[in-house]
Amino acid sequence: MIVRDDIRAAVASGLINEKQAADLISLSDSRRGARENLHPGDEPFELFKGFNEIFIVVGLLILAMGWSGVLALILGDQMAFGSLQRNTVIAGVLSGAMLWLLSEYFVRKRRMVAPAIALSVLFGINAASSFILGMSEPFMVAQNDYTSVPLPLFLATLTLLVYWWRFRVPFAMAMIAVGLFAVAIVFTASQGGRIDDISQFFLLSAGGPFAWITLVLGVLVFAVAMIFDMSDPHRVTRRAANGFWLHVVAAPALVNTLALSLLNSEAASADIILFCVLMLFALVAIIIDRRSFLIAAIGYIVALAATVFDGEGAALTVLILGIVLLLLGAFWERIRARVLRLMPGFVPLHRLPPSHA
Repeated sequence: MIVRDDIRAAVASGLINEKQAADLISLSDSRRGARENLHPGDEPFELFKGFNEIFIVVGLLILAMGWSGVLALILGDQMAFGSLQRNTVIAGVLSGAMLWLLSEYFVRKRRMVAPAIALSVLFGINAASSFILGMSEPFMVAQNDYTSVPLPLFLATLTLLVYWWRFRVPFAMAMIAVGLFAVAIVFTASQGGRIDDISQFFLLSAGGPFAWITLVLGVLVFAVAMIFDMSDPHRVTRRAANGFWLHVVAAPALVNTLALSLLNSEAASADIILFCVLMLFALVAIIIDRRSFLIAAIGYIVALAATVFDGEGAALTVLILGIVLLLLGAFWERIRARVLRLMPGFVPLHRLPPSHA
């Protein structure tokens, strides 16, 4: 097998030039998968491959602003020939078609990461705004009547699912999960569930259904993420990237709902239960080899320490969490190897990432 040192030696001997060597390495990485070059045990994460992708993203954002402005001017002059909703639908269809064509080039042909994320975000925003403005009743929404909003939101989420099915952008999967959260919450609000305080989304004792919706959907999103993860335990395909972004959505929903409910509990054992819950999340994160769960839990506690706790307790809490996070980051593989050895036989370890320690 030819390795990179062999290619460098070929360049030094004059057998091939530097451009040919770079093209050969690029072809090899694209066929084998650049993730194989990661250190064993490292979790794949990629937002962009080079500054050219950032350059293209900036161009896409500027293009989107200019496109929106031109469409607004054109359709604004044609208001006499159609209603606002009709013009909104026309603008949405034209914008969606343009974003689709751009995705065909930058996502399917060029396989770019950052432009794929930007295009999926723009496509999702365009779908949501087009369906909501084109189908909902603004006057009803202004009067806190959301009965006309769930269907447009659901159709926008379904459209984003079609986009994901075509281009398989992992970040779009996270947007689909967020869209389902929005559909469920708005549908519940339209059926008489009032949102009097933001804490209703996180407090199981708030009396409303929103915290339970957040918890149940968090569990479902986590389950789908595990389906993706277990279908690709070595994490060499985009299925693992889909699982990563779904974990990013599921972890805060689960951790925040349970943690905030326990913190607002007056029971003497609430703090102990909260610690056990956080340890359970850490254990799950270690077993499935997803650091996003642990980051969500620790980040949440740090936010609470900065806003709820007072005095030296807050500083000490943040200091301890920082030490714990650094220790886990330094010895993650060793800790995970020992934890996996203690797992019972019914745990499908062959469908989880292997331990390299």
